[in-house]
Amino acid sequence: MRVEVLAVGTELLLGQIVDTNSAWIGEQLATAGLDCLYQAKVGDNHGRLVQALRDALSRADAVIVCGGLGPTPDDLSREALAEVLGVTLELDDELAVRIESMFSARGRVMPMNNLRQAEVPAGAVVIEQRLGTAPGLICELAPRSPSDGRKVVYAVPGVPYEMKEMIERAVLPDLARRAGEPAVILSRTLRTWGMTESGLAETIAARVDAQTNPTIAFLASGIEGIKVRITAKAPTTDAARELVDAAAAQLLDIFGDVVFSANDEPMEAAVAHELTRLGLTLGVAESLTGGLVASRLVAVAGASEWFRGAVVAYDSSVKRSILGVDDGPVVSEAAAVQMARGVAAAVGSSVGLALTGVAGPDAAEGHAPGTVCIGWWLADTVGADDTADTAGAANARAALADGRSGAVTVSLPGDRERVRQYATITALDLLRRELRSS
Repeated sequence: MRVEVLAVGTELLLGQIVDTNSAWIGEQLATAGLDCLYQAKVGDNHGRLVQALRDALSRADAVIVCGGLGPTPDDLSREALAEVLGVTLELDDELAVRIESMFSARGRVMPMNNLRQAEVPAGAVVIEQRLGTAPGLICELAPRSPSDGRKVVYAVPGVPYEMKEMIERAVLPDLARRAGEPAVILSRTLRTWGMTESGLAETIAARVDAQTNPTIAFLASGIEGIKVRITAKAPTTDAARELVDAAAAQLLDIFGDVVFSANDEPMEAAVAHELTRLGLTLGVAESLTGGLVASRLVAVAGASEWFRGAVVAYDSSVKRSILGVDDGPVVSEAAAVQMARGVAAAVGSSVGLALTGVAGPDAAEGHAPGTVCIGWWLADTVGADDTADTAGAANARAALADGRSGAVTVSLPGDRERVRQYATITALDLLRRELRSS
């Protein structure tokens, strides 16, 4: 069953209110196994609202109209629905009494314009309002020919908590009844870093059909990398999950280490997983990022188990006095490694990660803005506090017995803020890969 969502309100077009209602409705439809192929927004204009409704009904079996059911003159959804249905608006006396009783129960006198909310297109079914004053509507359209199915329009309030209650209580059950055979739409998101959207798509082009069931979509997410969404439709949740998991396993095999999360988790969660797996602790030294790395790490629940602390060494003198960086350039791989070793010693961690570079807008030490040096260091020995329960920890400790370090220099695009954000996730990804190889 094809469903469309039409959000009503000039404030949505002006950007004064963000349309979160349509996103929520789309999520509920997917969970119910219903296909939502279009979503649109239209202002408080009778003619354009009528046209938008007719356009939606020309494509869909059901349309959910969100908003425009209030008592003021710019609330036009009822009038537009009546015109599309070819019927008149009728005052529902019982509904009028119910609305008035809501006001009296609160010790208030009902303004007369609230009676507009008791006007119902002839033949429509009223969805009882339990949280406010605007009732919802279920409006069936007569089929144009014997072979056509009966299309339906649902009108619900734009107030989010009123809309959600009405969708869950009345609209979704009615849609499920009309849809007939049950279905489930299930999605899973892989998160990647290090390849472009076109590169990922090209990598799977010869091996995976991205437009069958399940479908595969690539979502560019800026400083968070590229998301790969796998979506399957099946009669049951188990069947849909089986399709999604099989596709995910195939993509993980193809993409390899580019995937940092198989379940839509952020990069810092992936780093936390590797540190926990190996029984290691982390300290961070930051210059140009100014604490962004530490902020992301402590956002992970349980970070106190593996994150020891951070030093924001923004000034060169702090890098030298606290982190032990030698005299000489501080935008260098050598300085980044010394910072990583220095912070590990300062906070007592078995792993150190450090960033130094040029955020811009001006060059520094002859380096262009966007130049970032990332260094890491793994301790010669693992302290008693770094005890791990995992079977792989002993092997990891043995591999680290002699200690090791490394650094890379990257050139990142964008303005000052984007350079800092890109540097943060790039450094975390470097550490993730290094730990994963241990």
